[in-house]
Amino acid sequence: MPSILRPSPADMTRRIIVMATAVLAILVPQVQMGLGWGQSAAEFASDSDATLRVIGWAFAIWGVIYLGLAAYAIRQVLPQTGESDVLKAFGWPSALAFAGIGLWIIAAAFDWEVATIVLIFGALTVLLIPLLTHARSIRALRLGDRDRWLTVWPLSLLAGWLTVAAPVNLITVATGNGDLPAMASPTIWAVLAVVLVGLVAVAVTWRIRTIAYALPIVWGLIGVFVAEQSRNGTLAFTAAIVAVATLVGAVVITLAWRRQIERV
Repeated sequence: MPSILRPSPADMTRRIIVMATAVLAILVPQVQMGLGWGQSAAEFASDSDATLRVIGWAFAIWGVIYLGLAAYAIRQVLPQTGESDVLKAFGWPSALAFAGIGLWIIAAAFDWEVATIVLIFGALTVLLIPLLTHARSIRALRLGDRDRWLTVWPLSLLAGWLTVAAPVNLITVATGNGDLPAMASPTIWAVLAVVLVGLVAVAVTWRIRTIAYALPIVWGLIGVFVAEQSRNGTLAFTAAIVAVATLVGAVVITLAWRRQIERV
């Protein structure tokens, strides 16, 4: 079981910064939409989505993600929240990720395409690093542990959705600029991206034994399936197969791990 300690002044400084960046990540899109400056995230995503597209309603998952981030951030500053290994491991990476997704909205609004790619892949990377390097601590969390539900789950949901959004962002920008490599057709590149996303989902779930990372990926793949049905049947069919395989794989991995713990 991870050790629980009272936070030091340095820990509290980190927590306040995490709280501030979470507020930034949640408020920036609201301010952008309210003031109407620049293009919206949806407009940016649909600008050059001729190769790979996600249906618009799939982005409603951000409401769930923001609620999770708010719960994670509020817990940071509650006086009764102790300093755990998991909380410490995700502190600075989560702050960087929150700053990244907040700045992504600004970059998308002003059509700073390269910046959007750097920011979204950067946010994904800084979350995946603690998920993978601290997988043993995550697997050791009890089912009712607050670190599981108020740290691992919110950040895994965010990381999972970014795992879908990052390649979509990259392919969209490459398509719009005519930079998609000509060695394969656009459909092949889109299919490869979908398959890679599914493989990453299963691999990360195997490491952390928590289904939270895979769920938004499955949701995003369903969004690809719905969006591409009338336009690209091959891509839509692939997305549906990968979505089902990812969900089944994640459920089997998670349940098998829980049964193993119960036997122990």
